[in-house]
Amino acid sequence: MIQLWKFAQAAIALILRHPVTGTSIIPVMPDGRIVLIQRRDNGRWGFPGGMVNWGEDIPTTVERELEEETGLKLVAIRRLVGIYSAPDRDPRFHSICVVIEAEVDGSMTVQDTLEIKDVKAFAPSEIPAGSLSHDHDRQLQDYFNGLTTLA
Repeated sequence: MIQLWKFAQAAIALILRHPVTGTSIIPVMPDGRIVLIQRRDNGRWGFPGGMVNWGEDIPTTVERELEEETGLKLVAIRRLVGIYSAPDRDPRFHSICVVIEAEVDGSMTVQDTLEIKDVKAFAPSEIPAGSLSHDHDRQLQDYFNGLTTLA
């Protein structure tokens, strides 16, 4: 019984002491506007995205999260913008975020009303930069600068 308890403790520690992997998507409409979601938890605008589910790869997560949060369809993944892993990048927990640029199409509608307050496409010059959620301002700047970042 003691061995089983030690194994359970080790398994819990292994799971809880490792970062969660997620995605941020920079969705670009055919007209060049960039789609942002307004979060319910902090009221700020940011990129759609979320955690990778067990048994799911990054492209599948991108497609699922994009549709769940914006109603948009993934046309193509254009490029990797970066991988962001600073322990304080997400105020909720330590997460590793894979950020990609995606070509998208369709009609924008809030699908996940528990997490998302609004969804809107912005011309690049109209994005409320400087006040985006989490570390999305840095992700946006790296995107505009054409960087592929490992941070």
